[in-house]
Amino acid sequence: MGRTQAYDRGEVVRAARGVFWEQGFDGAPLPELERVTGLNRSSIYHAFGSKRGLFDAAVQSYLDEIVRPRLAPLTGSAVAPAAIEDYLRGLRNALGRSRSLPGSSGCLLVNSAAAPIGRDDAVAQVVSDYRAELRAAFGRGVVARRPDLSAGDAATLADACTGLVISAFALVRVDTAGAVDAIGTAIALVAGSPRS
Repeated sequence: MGRTQAYDRGEVVRAARGVFWEQGFDGAPLPELERVTGLNRSSIYHAFGSKRGLFDAAVQSYLDEIVRPRLAPLTGSAVAPAAIEDYLRGLRNALGRSRSLPGSSGCLLVNSAAAPIGRDDAVAQVVSDYRAELRAAFGRGVVARRPDLSAGDAATLADACTGLVISAFALVRVDTAGAVDAIGTAIALVAGSPRS
């Protein structure tokens, strides 16, 4: 008979997620993962197969617990006209708080795309799918907020918002003000008003 699992898998994955988010896959040392999860190396390998298995679980947790709940108002059956601006304002606030993970470390997936792990086919696919999910949500938000736009103009605006958000995620580690400003530009574009 096998031993009973004496830990909460979700808590372990969330603890590891923080390390991967801050330090990246390659920068996350196993001793630090052991420390934050409370599991020794053999337990991590038994539960997840490898450090990479733990990373994959952390990425899925990031999508399910961080990304998709924030995008939910933009992906439901009915999208409120204010949903995209609410999302962008919330993101701008999060990026402006240096003590938050988004404010200090941007986006786990954008960071992974720029790291060596991003060359892995499976990781590249997850990042590409994430960008597409973000773009689709923004597309719905733009249509709800700006029914005055043609389909082509709405698609261009959704593309611009996606690019600004991804650039803000990439920039926040070195230029918080620039990242916050990029989100401010997206808000102004969605509102159809010049930056103040």
